[in-house]
Amino acid sequence: MVSIAPRETFSPPETFKLRADFLRMASRGRRTARPGLVMQIAKSDAQMPLRVGYTATKKIGNAVARNRARRRLKEAARLVIGALPPLNGVELVLICRKETAELPFTTLQLTLRTALSDAIK
Repeated sequence: MVSIAPRETFSPPETFKLRADFLRMASRGRRTARPGLVMQIAKSDAQMPLRVGYTATKKIGNAVARNRARRRLKEAARLVIGALPPLNGVELVLICRKETAELPFTTLQLTLRTALSDAIK
């Protein structure tokens, strides 16, 4: 009998969806561009838990392409952020690029991990 190793389960980070939050991040957040994603990061109250917002512009393609890219980025963020120590007082906006839907998933995770580690330093 073949046993399957249990997968690590991480709950997704808290998200924000209001346009005002995205506009605030665009005006005051630091921006980092990488292949496959653009990340805006800002520090907030240290007592607040990590909050993440996800966007995909129409430059990516039709609704199917945008949703696929956003789903891949959300899953990569869930796995990468879940494996890190708690990031209290941090707000992130992750913006999809055309390459987000086509990059190998492990490459997308590595890109996100390095972008986060560079931005938090």
